Amino acid sequence: MLRFMVLVLVLAAGCAHAQSWPSKAIQVIVNVAPAGTADVTARLLAPRLSQALGQPVVVDNRGGGDGYVGLDAVARAEPDGHTLLYSPGSRIMIVPHITARADLDPLKVFVPVAPTGRISLFLMTHPSVPAQDIAALVQYAKANPGKLNFGTPGNGTAPHIAIEVFSREAGIKMTHIPYKGAGPVLKDLLGGQVDLAFDSGTGLPQAKAGKLHLLAVAASARHRDFPNVPTFEEVGFKGVDGGPHFSFYAPQRTPRALIERFNREVAKIMADPAIRERFEAQGLEVAPPLTPDEFATYVRGESARYATLVPEIGLGK
Repeated sequence: MLRFMVLVLVLAAGCAHAQSWPSKAIQVIVNVAPAGTADVTARLLAPRLSQALGQPVVVDNRGGGDGYVGLDAVARAEPDGHTLLYSPGSRIMIVPHITARADLDPLKVFVPVAPTGRISLFLMTHPSVPAQDIAALVQYAKANPGKLNFGTPGNGTAPHIAIEVFSREAGIKMTHIPYKGAGPVLKDLLGGQVDLAFDSGTGLPQAKAGKLHLLAVAASARHRDFPNVPTFEEVGFKGVDGGPHFSFYAPQRTPRALIERFNREVAKIMADPAIRERFEAQGLEVAPPLTPDEFATYVRGESARYATLVPEIGLGK
């Protein structure tokens, strides 16, 4: 009887907490640099979340350290639902298999809350690269091993993994230049400091304008605005994809009722045709609605998949 009463009191406290939450602004920490897809989508969702929750939702970029700077900030926050993480899936499910930190194992430190979408990847080259298609790029790279460099948002990010898989399948060697986010990569690609990159969609306007050359798409279908650009699978390269979903996470011990409410609000927003259109315009595939438990299962499964893939392509601990 006593245990039953304790359970009732705990549940009542959780419900009361959920009803009073949020009581102040919610800080969403994005663990990559500004101007990349994670930052752009976080800022797209923030006003809608603020409207749904009745409090300001403030996006705070904490890039660096392969994503661990932002992870550390959220892990140290009070688990009261007022500080959340918004992260590319790669920082949660891939990077720990390359540069692990025992004190910041994402699967132990955070609670998966809700997915939003996953990126398609667009292989873009600077116009100075003498290749107009994938076949010519591979031929040039084989004739000049190590001469081409490629930029990524950081070690273990989805673009990094994708280009390593592509390089392995193509039998080519290029030089990796890691950055702190997709925004700086695009800037240097446009400036010619980087020869090529797997862009997550932010560079599509520059490709339309002819400032960059788009050679192939890592997605299940061609992009609607570039119907003549093939997918990697169409040109014979399998396993090149955009990686896991961008998603929200909360510190461990965050009340379950808060996690469930935030999950529901995100699902409602992602079902809005206007939001889906904005995501798809950037080449993003909208995530299916998942409960917190379903999403946690997804995170564990993807983490296990990359634990195998990472050493296969010559990365990892």
